Amino acid sequence: MRRARGRTRAGGTGRIVREPAGATAREAAQPAAREPERLQKMLARSGLASRREAEAWIRAGRLTINGTVAALGARVAPGDQVRLDGRLVRMRASAGSSVFVCHRSPGEPLAAPAVDAGVLGPPARARPSGAPLPRPALLERLPRRGGRRFIAVSPMPRVDGGLELVTSDGALAARLQRTVHALASEFGVRVRGELRDTQLQGILGGVLDSGAQLVVERCEPSGGQGANRWYRLDARGTSGKEVRQLFERHGALVSRVLRTRLGPVALERSLGRGQFREVTQEELAELLAGTAAVAAGG
Repeated sequence: MRRARGRTRAGGTGRIVREPAGATAREAAQPAAREPERLQKMLARSGLASRREAEAWIRAGRLTINGTVAALGARVAPGDQVRLDGRLVRMRASAGSSVFVCHRSPGEPLAAPAVDAGVLGPPARARPSGAPLPRPALLERLPRRGGRRFIAVSPMPRVDGGLELVTSDGALAARLQRTVHALASEFGVRVRGELRDTQLQGILGGVLDSGAQLVVERCEPSGGQGANRWYRLDARGTSGKEVRQLFERHGALVSRVLRTRLGPVALERSLGRGQFREVTQEELAELLAGTAAVAAGG
């Protein structure tokens, strides 16, 4: 007679209890339970809201934990039931998050305009029969996983465009946003007419009207057609809005600013307008290494 395989342990009454084979392996394969964390942190990590938005929800009494209205500072554990306006919020680990690089056209909205519940706006215009539906906003076209929302890291102004870095990991977005000032960026700036040497020198100086000092590493011509000329600007920790302000401060008539690189992530020619791709593991590793270096430097 063959004996059942497995391991034994002492039972609560002193008897020997035999566990089925493979139980140890199953236990080892189970992920360790997460420690309780603040409610707003969990919502941001799940990609459902920024921490500031989550705090506003808490103050408004829209969130409950196990049936009790949540207060600021409340913590949640994996077994807790969190509801927003009565609807269950599923807690997710950030391992399933996504990071995308998008090529946004100038003027194209990142996200659809928010509509406040209970607020009636002007009536929508009727769409002519057979007319094509309006194209969804850029973030609405990204592959969604379980209702996660995407957050843009240092987005360009709507009037401009180019590279946009977005992620469904709220904690990662906050981490990148805090350290984006140290990332090297590249921009293409279209102006009317050629810039004089004195204008280029002023742009390289990097001083804004506010007195803020930008770290400009390079500014040089990069082609153009007709009356329009393109200039390539390499700077560190500079936003698209600041680039436009810098050029206009020195008399340039700016018609377009496109971001073509943010840290290790570049906008390839093969990525057409309105298209997106997932950030590679190598690019993400470089981004995270850069943020870690900035954090270590204080």
